[in-house]
Amino acid sequence: MSKRRNHDAGFKARVALEAVKGERTVSELAAEYGVHPTMIHQWKRSLLEGASDIFERGGKRKAEVDEETVRDLHAKIGELAVANDFLSRKLKPWIGK
Repeated sequence: MSKRRNHDAGFKARVALEAVKGERTVSELAAEYGVHPTMIHQWKRSLLEGASDIFERGGKRKAEVDEETVRDLHAKIGELAVANDFLSRKLKPWIGK
């Protein structure tokens, strides 16, 4: 049974660009890079669909952030900080610091 691999964005972009160039077939690229041809087709489609975003006015898009999620995450950070502080104080007698 084979393991599922995660490829970084740079690798996907490089393979998708080669597929877009059309100098070699998708099967040849799949054999060279060790990925399934279907993945290359998906990466190529994603590249072509997202290419127009590069030329949008203002450069980079701002990340869409849900205010409620941010509040929940800040609350969780606070809880973890309190727990970390409590545990570090309780551990001091055991580690001798």
